[in-house]
Amino acid sequence: MQLTLWSYEGPPHIGAMRVAASMKGVHLVLHAPQGDTYSDLLFTMIERRDSRPPVTYTTFQARELGADTAELVKDTIQACYDRFSPEVLLIGESCTAELIQDQPGALAQGMGLPIPVLPLELPAYARKESWGANETFYQLVRGLLHERRPAPGESRPPRPEGQRPRANLLGPISLGFRCRDDVTEITRLLDMIGVDVNVVAPLGAAPADLLRLPEADFNICLYPETADQTCLWLERMFGQPTVKTVPLGIGATRDFIAEVGRVAGIDTGSIPMPDWSRMPWYSRSVDSTYLTGKRVFIFGDATHAVAAARVASEELGFTVVGLGTYAREFAREIRAAAKQYGVEPLITDDYLEVEARVAEAHPELVLGTQMERHIAKRLGVPCAVISAPVHVQDFPARYAPQMGFEGANVLFDTWVHPLMMGLEEHLITMFREDFEFNDASTPSHLGHGASPGRAPETAVSAQPEETPAEAGDPAAMAWAPEAEQELKKIPFFVRGKAKRNTERYATERGIQTITVETLYDAKAHFGR
Repeated sequence: MQLTLWSYEGPPHIGAMRVAASMKGVHLVLHAPQGDTYSDLLFTMIERRDSRPPVTYTTFQARELGADTAELVKDTIQACYDRFSPEVLLIGESCTAELIQDQPGALAQGMGLPIPVLPLELPAYARKESWGANETFYQLVRGLLHERRPAPGESRPPRPEGQRPRANLLGPISLGFRCRDDVTEITRLLDMIGVDVNVVAPLGAAPADLLRLPEADFNICLYPETADQTCLWLERMFGQPTVKTVPLGIGATRDFIAEVGRVAGIDTGSIPMPDWSRMPWYSRSVDSTYLTGKRVFIFGDATHAVAAARVASEELGFTVVGLGTYAREFAREIRAAAKQYGVEPLITDDYLEVEARVAEAHPELVLGTQMERHIAKRLGVPCAVISAPVHVQDFPARYAPQMGFEGANVLFDTWVHPLMMGLEEHLITMFREDFEFNDASTPSHLGHGASPGRAPETAVSAQPEETPAEAGDPAAMAWAPEAEQELKKIPFFVRGKAKRNTERYATERGIQTITVETLYDAKAHFGR
């Protein structure tokens, strides 16, 4: 066991909570000790929900462990049913309760409640949150549809003449990344090519909606971390094919439309592609050359990380210098993508290891989770969040999808603007010594008079920029004046990295004073 400050994923019962909180008419009874009752904070504080999540705890205490906690479990389940009247009851255990082996699922099934009761086997010491969500959704769908499976050898009836193809959107979930807006965007995209949405699940679905899943012609696995198991089971039991392309980015969205067309029997080649995405236009413009070769480090859930690498490399001209995931169940996909970009895959749930790899790669942009946001801030590197786990600021009130053509616009804004603002600040720094553009000059729109709230010009003097050797550190490397001036010409957002690399280069070679030649020698050395 490893003590840690941050965690990319919680135990699997958190995933079960997310599925229950995504749906209507589903309630989760969790056998857990007092102190594990933190679901309200997860959903009301981070996701800004206006209602409490449908989770009830047994909240046993230490003094009850010497007695029979089975009665406590049954009393809690009965009270939950009487108070909330759920249509389906999920029964699970927290990691602590798993140790005392009370078997709450078996107890619940023996109570004779007039609703489906589904026990969840969630091995807390072997699996994590995303697996728990995937398993819970699978068990829920399988439990409700098990008796409705067609007889062996029975084929699906053909779609009625004149009826548009119908698809299920599977995988969007509570506490996911922009799921609400992705569903809206993909629904609009499917309508444009002549496909109706049958059911969206688990987000916003009720048990009755899950019973309608077999009515669709095919399934779309929008978020494999949540829905790939369910899609495989539906394909096996009901003969529904699965669209597996995740429409993140322009290229993937076009591939998604083509795959939907093949599965649904629609000629999408004759359908004009929407022109509301500006990413292709910018990528063809002269301005985009500023982005060419920018070094980007990517880490997150597997779906968003793999998609982000493709968008960064093929659509924005970035250079992928790192790619990884915390989702070990999808390590194969990450390894395949990393091989494509010629980088070493990073499969870990240790944020300290991620931080070390980011620092080693010296990226100019980090794409990751809220953990990488903090890592990038400490390293002084721009960062954009692309994946859960996320915090409250990544649940915007505005419409901000990641998928589809509008999602490509959001990706463009989110990833490119930090780099462009870096260029702007670099230009401000470059021209700060100009007689019309420095700390002591009057704003041009006020003429030659003193600006409001500013001291007379004679009392103001421009403060020189602190040089590398002026930080007050006696161990600072000595820099020749001309080398200091040359260092100032480097954009501020990579200046720190250039300074560190140069000083390391000089230290390794016993150079006492850094000159312009040393600076350029170090640049050539680390640029190989």
